[in-house]
Amino acid sequence: MDSSSQTPASLHHASSHQAPFSVPVVDIAAYVTGGSPEEKAEAAAALDHACRTVGFIQITGHGIPAERFAGLMQAMDDFFAGPLEAKKEYKRPAKENRGYSPPKTESLSFSLGVDPVSRMNDFFEAYNVGAGASDYEGFTPSTGDYAENTWPVTEGFREKVEAYFAEARRVALNLQDAFADALGVEQELFRAKSQHPINVLRMNNYALPPGEIELGAELTGMGEHTDFGFVTVLWADQVEGLQVLDTQGRWHDVMPADNALLVNLGDIAARVTNDQWMSTLHRVKPPVVNGQIKRRRSAAFFHDWDADAVIETLPGTVEASSAPLYEPVTVHEHIRAKLAGSRAGIKNTSAVREQARVQAAL
Repeated sequence: MDSSSQTPASLHHASSHQAPFSVPVVDIAAYVTGGSPEEKAEAAAALDHACRTVGFIQITGHGIPAERFAGLMQAMDDFFAGPLEAKKEYKRPAKENRGYSPPKTESLSFSLGVDPVSRMNDFFEAYNVGAGASDYEGFTPSTGDYAENTWPVTEGFREKVEAYFAEARRVALNLQDAFADALGVEQELFRAKSQHPINVLRMNNYALPPGEIELGAELTGMGEHTDFGFVTVLWADQVEGLQVLDTQGRWHDVMPADNALLVNLGDIAARVTNDQWMSTLHRVKPPVVNGQIKRRRSAAFFHDWDADAVIETLPGTVEASSAPLYEPVTVHEHIRAKLAGSRAGIKNTSAVREQARVQAAL
């Protein structure tokens, strides 16, 4: 339950003197290569500032080799270049969060309970793979969040994607430790909640063919949404389209810097910090430049904790005279409500705070 559905006044009146919007750049090499305590403290402080003010971060020093990115891009290109009917053979039930999603079968804004102009209007196509139950030795899941993957017969797809998945997972865990340090809690607190996380890699292709096209309000690349989990590690083309909502209710274009990954917080991070850290609203507008559709690709790695982990506010994040902004909920319950909105068209009624921010956006 959300104890405060009021929209902050700052969302209605953006200051004319506000500083230019930018996404902070943070070097996390100290957490990747085993830096000194001082180097880690510097990185953690920079992350804390970014998480409190923007909720999006450009990270460098992540340590992912160039060949892993090249392999991922090749795998995506080879699969998405195939005919639509062949790709549809890999479509899975929405609740499994695996396999292929054709264009215009999702609406991310429904995950926030926000009505899109048309019911399922996001024109991206996607392929999802994730951690299955068999990836965790001796683990028997009590929920349906650990479906095994379906792998296309596209040559080299599985090998290239699995290689990148392992790197992105490692970066997410590096960040998780850094976030614990930034919040002044033991790293083990977060590690205990991610013994068998329901990690998912979503590979996106904005599927309108290149050329001139008139885009109306009924069609969007990916509707406004917050990510569902703890942290998202995003590889993306340096192509226009991604937009981030600032604290003044204004949308800003964002592209990854050279050799950087974009990282953003998800709902779990916002909930455990009682909104001291930001699960930032973002969307993808049609990548149109001078009237031409530009091809855009991205791959989002979602680190979402264990399905049975309880999301609850950390000690010290709620004043003694106040109630937490969110009641405890399991990761499974939270993710199910979000997926039912975006992929099954069942409006999520529990995202009151996020919905208010969308409706107040300028």
